[in-house]
Amino acid sequence: MRKASILRHLIILTASTLLLSCVSSGGGNPWQVRQDAPARAAEQLPSDLSVAAVEQHNLDAPTQQPLAAQSQQTAIPPQITNIPTIKVAILLPLSGQHSKLGKAMFKAAQMAVFDIGSSNFELLPKDTKGTPEGARIAAHSALKDGAKLVLGPIFSPSVKAARQVTQSANVNMIAFSTDWTLANNRTFLIGFLPFDQVERVVRYAARAGYNNIGVLSPDDNYGNAVMSAYNLTSRATGVNTTKTARYSSNGNDLAIKLRNFANYDARTADKKAGKEDILPFNAVLMPAGGTSARQIASFLNHYDLPPNKIRRLGTGLMNDASLASDKTLDGSWFAGPAPLSRKKFERRYKKIYSADPPRISSLAYDATALAAILARVGMQNNNRPSYDHRSITNPNGFAGVDGIFRFRNNGIVERGLAVLEYKHGKIVVIDRAPRTFQRSSF
Repeated sequence: MRKASILRHLIILTASTLLLSCVSSGGGNPWQVRQDAPARAAEQLPSDLSVAAVEQHNLDAPTQQPLAAQSQQTAIPPQITNIPTIKVAILLPLSGQHSKLGKAMFKAAQMAVFDIGSSNFELLPKDTKGTPEGARIAAHSALKDGAKLVLGPIFSPSVKAARQVTQSANVNMIAFSTDWTLANNRTFLIGFLPFDQVERVVRYAARAGYNNIGVLSPDDNYGNAVMSAYNLTSRATGVNTTKTARYSSNGNDLAIKLRNFANYDARTADKKAGKEDILPFNAVLMPAGGTSARQIASFLNHYDLPPNKIRRLGTGLMNDASLASDKTLDGSWFAGPAPLSRKKFERRYKKIYSADPPRISSLAYDATALAAILARVGMQNNNRPSYDHRSITNPNGFAGVDGIFRFRNNGIVERGLAVLEYKHGKIVVIDRAPRTFQRSSF
């Protein structure tokens, strides 16, 4: 087809390759990620949390936000000939309510096939119709057609339904969901999760001297996840948590919650009495984006906690260029993939498809690229694709559009993130994302 030939020609000229470490057979592997520039090791996260709400937080985030670390160029193993076709299925809502998202993600996956796939690599699209039953049928169809690995689905009910099928067949799945309760040793979640984001920004803030932190989080599953990650990190870093508050997810109680959180009445009385204004904290962790972030920052200003007094800390929900010009959020710090590689991906996608890619489309690209290279290297080393648990959880990790990542043994993704800041109306990198992971026993 003409469009396919244009796509192939374009990507051959401009593609950046996926870096990864592979299980080495014998002497060193030229595609291994080095370990001489260590990143922080992840804390072990509790397995009993439940967060379906994270998906909505992530999907509601603006599509224009930069979400990628810089990627390096590296050699790709030579293509292999005269070997069986390796089939990988990708389960997406190609029809139904979320078909626009599903089709966009499939386009991103096709880009990865053209970039990195070999002649014997076949990607099988399967329509989940955006429903659990559709996902279950799609998973059965994928296995019947010979898929050795399943990518997707997106939403947690669909992942749960498809997982029952793939686990029964001992086939691994790399899903795009952010409901980490579905992760296990056969279901790996590559979606954007708050755990690493909280840890990264809090550790950075602690090193910068922000050791008295207040935490203001929504009273929902996303807020529960943030609180859990924060508590682990604050204990590890010695951060003093001076105030905590939870507000309703609809934000109706923000005014009264923030008045108390800011200790406004007592501080006002002290100032009238000529006493020193003692701030309740020197930084506030506020895991919010969009309108919620603006409202919270505005209330903090109203209760005499402006940015020049109190540093705002956030999660990836703040990775939104439209928020950078809000004066009440000036100087905010948050963690996310560095922008450069993501911007390159967005430009390429738009040039090929004449549309902006959805925020999570890069997950489909990275998962497909990973599948293609694990297939190729596995066939070289062991005459079978490296879709086993050991290969997928290689502690050296992988690098793609959204920076370096690796999967923990429990199936949850860990990402190497940059620290970003709103500065002069723009998002700037103030602490670069790591380029390698430390080895750890996670």
